[in-house]
Amino acid sequence: MTATEAPPAAPTPPPAAEYGPPVRRPSARRRLAPYWLLLPGILWLLVFFALPMVYQASTSVQTGSLEKGFQVTWHFRTYWDALQEYYPQFVRSVLYAGTATLLCLLLGYPLAYLIAFKAGRRRNLLLVLVIAPFFTSFLIRTLAWKTILADGGAVVGVLDALHVLDVTSWLGWTEGDRVLATPMAVVCGLTYNFLPFMILPLYTSLERIDSRLHEAAGDLYARPLTTFRTVTLPLSMPGVVSGTLLTFIPASGDYVNAELLGSTDTKMVGSVIQTQFLRVLDYPTAAALSFILMAVVLLMVTVYIRRAGTEDLV
Repeated sequence: MTATEAPPAAPTPPPAAEYGPPVRRPSARRRLAPYWLLLPGILWLLVFFALPMVYQASTSVQTGSLEKGFQVTWHFRTYWDALQEYYPQFVRSVLYAGTATLLCLLLGYPLAYLIAFKAGRRRNLLLVLVIAPFFTSFLIRTLAWKTILADGGAVVGVLDALHVLDVTSWLGWTEGDRVLATPMAVVCGLTYNFLPFMILPLYTSLERIDSRLHEAAGDLYARPLTTFRTVTLPLSMPGVVSGTLLTFIPASGDYVNAELLGSTDTKMVGSVIQTQFLRVLDYPTAAALSFILMAVVLLMVTVYIRRAGTEDLV
C-alpha cells in the first residue's frame, strides 16, 4: 500500500439480530400483575383497618348521647378529659405490660436457646408444647389461673413458705397471703398468655445463627459467657426486639386478665375502654381512650426500636 492510498475501511458491525434474540419488554399485563396480587391485601386493610380507624376518629370528636344521637362537633377536649380522668389506668397498663414483657424475656430466652441449640431431635416436640396453649381458648387459659392462684392452693403455699409473698406484699403486688385480685395475679396471667409470642421470635432468631461462629469463638479461647455476650446475644437482638414488641403491644391493651384475675384496683385501660363501649355507652370517650393508648404505644415502640439499634426484625 502506497502513501497515497487510503487505509481500508473498518468492517461494518453485524445487525443486532445476529448477537441474539431481541430483548422483549414485559407487557402491560405482566407489569401490573404484582399490583393485582397486592390488591386483595390492600382492600382488606382498607375495609377492616383504615375505615374503622376513620370511624373511630370521627366518633372521638362527637358529642351527644345514645338516646339523642351523636354528632361530630370536633370536641377535642374529650381527649384531655379522658386522659385526665383515667391516667392511673394508663400508667398501670404500661407498668403491668412492661413487667410481663420483662418476665417473658427472662423466661423465654433460656427456653428458646435450649430449643435452638440443645434440643436435638426433640426440637419439634418442644415447639409444639410452646404453642400448645393456643389450642384452647384465651378465656379458658385465663380462668385456669384462678384455680392455680386460689387461696390456700399449692402455689400460694409454696410462695408463702419461701417468703416471696412477704416481699410482694411490701411492694404492693399482693395482699398478705392472697394472690388473686392483686397486681401479681394480673401480671402472671399476662406473662403466661403472651409467653409464646416471645419464645417463637427468639427461637427463629437464634436458629439462624451459624454454629461455626460459636466454634470460632471457642477456638479463640472465649469462655461460654463471653461467647454468649459477644456472639449469641448481638445476633439474636432482632428476635429480642420482635418478641418484646409482640408481647408488650397486646398486653398493654389487654382487659381479660385484669377482669378475671384482678379487682377494681387493678383495672387497665383496656378494661376502661370495654366498660365505656359496652356498659356506659360513652362512645366518644371510649374512642378517645383507644387513640390515646395507640399513640402512647406507638411512641414507646418508636423510641424502643431506635434505642435497640436494629431494624432487622424477624
